[in-house]
Amino acid sequence: MIKRPDTNAKRLARHKRVRAKISGTPERPRLNVFRSNANIYAQIIDDVNGVTLCSASSNEKGFEGDGSNCEAAKKVGLMIAERAKEKGVTAVVFDRGGYIYHGRVKSLAEGAREGGLEF
Repeated sequence: MIKRPDTNAKRLARHKRVRAKISGTPERPRLNVFRSNANIYAQIIDDVNGVTLCSASSNEKGFEGDGSNCEAAKKVGLMIAERAKEKGVTAVVFDRGGYIYHGRVKSLAEGAREGGLEF
């Protein structure tokens, strides 16, 4: 019998491996991405103090469009960049959460860069 691989467990292992090497500081916090089938979420986190500085997602009130495509991810990237600027954050470390840098994750990163975040 052929068993299906647990892709989420593999993703979590990759995420754990990456998180061992990168960390958010007050000067350069971490931009974390979580991608579900229906939505995409982004948080800017200061790991030293253990604080989420700001967040944005495609399932917020007032978000227009489908949350599961690249256009929505780009909008979320622009939203998180705007909220980060309000908090005085301009440079971040990008944490793709174990996902491949492709599709929605890439669109979110490009939107955040367009919004003014440096990484």
